[in-house]
Amino acid sequence: MKRKASIIIIGVVSMLVSHLAHSAAGWTDYATVAELIPTNHYYYKFNLPVKKNPGGCKEENWFYQNYSSSGSDQMFNTLLEAIKSRLRIRVYVTGVCNLDGFSEISSVGIIP
Repeated sequence: MKRKASIIIIGVVSMLVSHLAHSAAGWTDYATVAELIPTNHYYYKFNLPVKKNPGGCKEENWFYQNYSSSGSDQMFNTLLEAIKSRLRIRVYVTGVCNLDGFSEISSVGIIP
């Protein structure tokens, strides 16, 4: 019985790890922010309709950043400025996907 439980656990872990293995880090192309949503959870999320998301997460146009991450305030302010000025941005995805299938970001670039 213990062996069967071990096999099931190994199978579940393998599926989760294989999903992460397909994710990659890198810059998206430039696009205009379609929606920015501050949440009462531990992160803010936004919709950026890019042609290709190198992160490979389920939701290709949704991204997030934890409020507690270093630089998250500056990235949030950059997103706000991009929306206000209708500027295009790109984001650097880390290759990490959250449970909603959003790509985690670590940088924001803006075109004047």
